[in-house]
Amino acid sequence: MVQENIVTAAMLAIGDELLSGRTKDKNIGHLAEMLTLAGIDLKEVRIVSDDEDAIVEALNALRSRYRYVFTSGGIGPTHDDITADAVGKAFGLEVTHDARAMDILGAMYAKRDLPFNEARQRMARMPVGSRHIDNPISVAPGFIIGNVHVMAGVPAVFVAMLDNVLPQLEGGKTMLSRTIACPYGEGDIGSPLTAVQKAHPDTVIGSYPKFDGKVYSTDIVIRSRQESDLDAAAAAVETMLTEVAALKTKGTSASGSD
Repeated sequence: MVQENIVTAAMLAIGDELLSGRTKDKNIGHLAEMLTLAGIDLKEVRIVSDDEDAIVEALNALRSRYRYVFTSGGIGPTHDDITADAVGKAFGLEVTHDARAMDILGAMYAKRDLPFNEARQRMARMPVGSRHIDNPISVAPGFIIGNVHVMAGVPAVFVAMLDNVLPQLEGGKTMLSRTIACPYGEGDIGSPLTAVQKAHPDTVIGSYPKFDGKVYSTDIVIRSRQESDLDAAAAAVETMLTEVAALKTKGTSASGSD
């Protein structure tokens, strides 16, 4: 079956602090949730250090493979905020102080009676030809070049920037989902659930174990873009659970007769 109108995306999270554990990333989950609602599949996430070559390598790989790429981090005023330079290098473009960004930031710092020094001016640097991503939180803009959306790492700013980006994106057909509560652990259903997945290739079936302190159970989540495929897979899962229950009952009865 040919899938139509599937829009894909990837994320590149940048920062030594993410890899060291000093900062716990919140942006990946938010992006995944918002893209799912927009009918865009987040297919890959990479986390790289504040290393220009690593950023360039990852960015070039992702932007050639997916429709949209979103980056977070590394566009602040400090020496290790090198994302703009790395993006420019990836695209082969000069990175300059964007005139409009300089005006926006200059006015903001003047209003706050703070010097618009060299460090703060770094936040106006972006590859030539970039389009701004407005930042209603702290003013300093993100930017878009090609299919790459460069945004801040601070979660509140990332969220605000993404809100401004989403209306500009072309979404695909929204993924439908259905959750079936399973009273058994993954060890009981692993093999038969794999068989169900193989029999329904136009769906994605995930199992999510739960433990209430006494008993293990599982939520089985079925996803598909076609409701008919979703219905068929859900019926197969229900049948599978009935068969598992029968086997467990038979096993209990057999052991009780010994």
